[in-house]
Amino acid sequence: MAEITAASVKELRERSGAGMMDCKKALNETNGDMEAAADWLRAKGLAAAAKKSSRTAAEGLVGVAVAGTKGVAVEVNSQTDFVAKNDIFQNFVRDVTSMALEIGDDIDALKAAPLPGGTIEEVLTANISTIGENQVLRRAKKVEVAQGAVIPYVHNAAAQGLGKIGVLVALESDAGVDVLEPLGKQLAMHIAAAFPLALDDSGLDQDVLERERQIATEKAAESGKPAEIIAKMVEGAVKKFAKENALLSQLFVMDGKTPIADVVAKAAKDAGTSIVLKDYVRFQLGEGIEKEESDFAAEVAATAGLTK
Repeated sequence: MAEITAASVKELRERSGAGMMDCKKALNETNGDMEAAADWLRAKGLAAAAKKSSRTAAEGLVGVAVAGTKGVAVEVNSQTDFVAKNDIFQNFVRDVTSMALEIGDDIDALKAAPLPGGTIEEVLTANISTIGENQVLRRAKKVEVAQGAVIPYVHNAAAQGLGKIGVLVALESDAGVDVLEPLGKQLAMHIAAAFPLALDDSGLDQDVLERERQIATEKAAESGKPAEIIAKMVEGAVKKFAKENALLSQLFVMDGKTPIADVVAKAAKDAGTSIVLKDYVRFQLGEGIEKEESDFAAEVAATAGLTK
């Protein structure tokens, strides 16, 4: 059995783009033959990608794109923030976002859509093997207006149209772009900062409201007040939560006092025409994903047995 050195693993990793442990295994399987190990990795590329799919992917990029009166936001996750700076990964997110503009935001349909080199799913699988860590096409959402504009905004941009928070604002109106774009930008910046949960209170998740009601009930019960007073306290707390988390009733972050609905109404009055905030998208990278705690020292220790 040939001696597998850290230097040979490093060389194969740089040459193939595969993960460290995959490179070590390839060299072991081929008795240290670099060419044979490279071929082994190519042959096992899909298996390597499948193996990595169990790793939590909570980093990556959000992509946004607009064409005319429609826009789309897409989230593609990776395991580390480092991959978000990789040209292969960034170009893939751009390609997926452009495709979503054409075919819509159904994830299964997106995965089956063609790109140079195969379907989106096939290219993603190849990227997993090349880059060396798990990546996931997590979600997409498309918005559209019959007339008006969809305005994009990216917070913490990594590149044009790519970043950690992507926002789209859909404004239905016959007003000109000179009116809608600045209004949309201000609304998008508010949305990025204020994190609304729905456009209006009717769109708020009923499970979320019920959870708030239970919390408010527990707090009110500690007051020792009569049941009818407690009931009013609870309903007041739930209404306050709904007002603070529905976009149209939130107070504009730029002045801290004007409801978003009034901001839109004033812009419409000044423009002399109707402007309706029809819809919005706010994608924040990794939201809702439970991240695994990474122990880098342990990962390094996993290569124990290698000699220098």
